Amino acid sequence: MVRIIHQRGKCIGCNYCVEVAPATWRMEDNDGKASLIGGKQKKDFFILITTDDNLDTNLEAMELCPVKIIKTESF
Repeated sequence: MVRIIHQRGKCIGCNYCVEVAPATWRMEDNDGKASLIGGKQKKDFFILITTDDNLDTNLEAMELCPVKIIKTESF
C-alpha cells in the first residue's frame, strides 16, 4: 500500500503532479491548486491510501514538487 500526503494550502499550482500522475492528481479551476483525488482531509493535510501501482508516479510527483508539499511512502 502507498500513503500520499499533500499539504494543499501551500500548493503553488505548478501542475507537475498532475502531469506525472494524472490518475491521482487534478488541478482545481476555482483556486488553481492541485488536489489529491479521493484524499481525506486531516487538519492542513490531505491523505490518500492507494495501491502499490501508484508508487512510482507519485514518487516522481513528490520529487518534482518545487515547494516539497507532497510525501509519498510505501507501507
